[in-house]
Amino acid sequence: MTHVVRGVDRPGAVMHKKEVVDAVTVLETPPMIVVGVVGYVETPSGLRTLTTVFAEHLGDEFKRRMYKNWYKAKKKAYTKYVTKYQTDGGKDIDAELDRIAKFCTIVRVIAHAQVKKLNLRVKKAHIMEIQINGGADSKAKVDFAKNLFEKEITIDSVFAKDEQIDVIGVSKGKGFEGVTTRWGVTRLPRKTHRGLRKVACIGSWHPARVSTTVPRAGQNGYFHRTELNKKVYRIGKKGDKASCQTAADLTEKSITPMGGFVHYGEINEDWIMLKGAVVGVKKRPLILRKSLMKHTNRRHLETIDIKFIDTSSKQGHGRFQTDEEKLKFLGPLASKQQS
Repeated sequence: MTHVVRGVDRPGAVMHKKEVVDAVTVLETPPMIVVGVVGYVETPSGLRTLTTVFAEHLGDEFKRRMYKNWYKAKKKAYTKYVTKYQTDGGKDIDAELDRIAKFCTIVRVIAHAQVKKLNLRVKKAHIMEIQINGGADSKAKVDFAKNLFEKEITIDSVFAKDEQIDVIGVSKGKGFEGVTTRWGVTRLPRKTHRGLRKVACIGSWHPARVSTTVPRAGQNGYFHRTELNKKVYRIGKKGDKASCQTAADLTEKSITPMGGFVHYGEINEDWIMLKGAVVGVKKRPLILRKSLMKHTNRRHLETIDIKFIDTSSKQGHGRFQTDEEKLKFLGPLASKQQS
């Protein structure tokens, strides 16, 4: 996380035309690669998969997800499948795509993240399905999906600045915790027998069981959570050395603060800046989703004008925004002098 200074553009508000400081989260978002398409048929008992079609060339990080032990494996995944593209000009592949277009009402692409581009010591790709909405019919959806095979999907092709998005992830795990921490119940008086961080009465004699609404000790954190309406403040591109430059601050600097982000490191790929915090710990994968609601709130529709992005060190009381600024202030250092 870091912070930005921005101007408020909300006529009638107390802070209109004033500057405010907002906490922001920076997420590194390397492009995803589309490797397949799957079609679903609607049945009375829910969705049923009709068939799945994969691309001809699949990366090792995708195949690694199919194995428990890649080192000992024969690495034969999809070797027979890709021969369908060579035999009869890919007639079998086209037939499966036609089946999806004919029978399926819901079409989703299979995409995976490029974890090898992030220095996280992770080699297995994270895979997910992304639904295709729009198009005249299922045939248009399938054609759209096929054209995306083996291509990269960048963050700026999906989301835009000033947009509201949803963030899905897993919260920070706290382990087994008691009722006072887990549910916020009031502590009992000091002289209470056998402890005071407890629930005094867990229910009546009958019904002779503990209700689900009574606070109990147990696992806290490491829960799946969806947070709505995160404002996109900025989207940065890989290799842009001036991605944090603004009209008010012409210093040429990238998003990585001095010394890197704590417990993460440097950002070398595309990134997105969201207002506030997001769920989970550093390095844990997140899913970003288009907002499901139509926004009418002025706060949601406001255009963000960033004046300054802080890139000082996050490992202490950072004084300098760039290495050049630090060197200029401190002057020649004995440790840097050549003998």
